Amino acid sequence: MTTNDVTIQCTINGEAWHGAVAPTDLLLDLLRDRLHLTGTKRGCERMACGACTVLVDDMPMSACGMLAVDADCRNVATIEGLGGSQSLTCLQEAFVTNVGAQCGYCTPGQLMNATALLHACHQPTRQQITEWMRANLCRCGSYAGIIEAIESASRAAGPASGTPVSQTAARAGVRDDEPS
Repeated sequence: MTTNDVTIQCTINGEAWHGAVAPTDLLLDLLRDRLHLTGTKRGCERMACGACTVLVDDMPMSACGMLAVDADCRNVATIEGLGGSQSLTCLQEAFVTNVGAQCGYCTPGQLMNATALLHACHQPTRQQITEWMRANLCRCGSYAGIIEAIESASRAAGPASGTPVSQTAARAGVRDDEPS
């Protein structure tokens, strides 16, 4: 710990964590380099590709653009926190079944963003899926399989209450049905 380091505490994949971070450390570097949660990928480093998407308080965030100190007192979920070591979530199974991944590099970010979508809207339309997932790029072009996987997972989960939200509104904590 240096004199400029800041001690933070947060929950990562359901486990309490506390430690010292430099004020300039990125959440991505904390996750990958210090905590060895390497499922979160380093992509563009400009918050433009979605490879580093994690959930912070259930909202999709680019870990490459978030300082680790900003995770203080928050809940962070990475791909390692989905499902379990012996089981896949319905969404992960749908990605396998619908070939929602080819090389797999973007898959963790795709899954984290799609998880947030299905929490925000249990039965999204194809248009809502396409708009929401626009934040995640796939160099292999697996978009059709990704969309089909999300549709399949939403059908398997069944209808539930939930108001559709846009990703911008969701990240701001605003539901589409609230007046602006």
